[in-house]
Amino acid sequence: MPLYKSINPNPSTIVKIWKITESYDQLMESLDLKPVSLERVRSMKSEIHQRGFLSVRHLLRELGYTDQDIFYDDRGKPHLKDGKHISITHSFTFSGIIVSEHPVGIDIEMQRPKIAIIAKKFVDYEWDYLDTKHEEYIRQLTIIWAVKESLYKLFATAGMLFKEHFLVIPFMLQDLGTTAWIDYKGLKQKYEVGFIEFEGFSCAYTI
Repeated sequence: MPLYKSINPNPSTIVKIWKITESYDQLMESLDLKPVSLERVRSMKSEIHQRGFLSVRHLLRELGYTDQDIFYDDRGKPHLKDGKHISITHSFTFSGIIVSEHPVGIDIEMQRPKIAIIAKKFVDYEWDYLDTKHEEYIRQLTIIWAVKESLYKLFATAGMLFKEHFLVIPFMLQDLGTTAWIDYKGLKQKYEVGFIEFEGFSCAYTI
């Protein structure tokens, strides 16, 4: 499958999403992976994770990058050699990247009812506007989780907790965006968030 979706939140930021329909061999055949990446993908026990990893490399190519242009710090946060900010994600049959002149984060999540079981672990302030009886409750929870995950990826700071340090301002699913805050050890920072839904998945990206 070629590129599934491309979004330009602002002139210096781009989001690209890939629908993973190719096999491992199909994804691998046209890529030139550096040895550390090849070792990493071959060590993955799940083919879903392997295909997700490889599809991200195809997304990089869509933006003119190769596997040689990306590296990871000791926290596992990805960086680009040209200094631009990048965040990556993959979930089952979709993967995504966001590249920007500014710090960014992205997350894709499948919409599944079981998220309601763990809601108390990542929802606090958001209970003020959530309705557990509403037909959109699972979709709203999935967006909140994806927003908070994208914030965590942006900061990549040990000790940050979804429930205690991140909050998502009220939103409607048709808004396709909201505001989120980080409140952590004296740091209070506001971020603009975009989100979309497709084929039973939610994607949130934070700038």
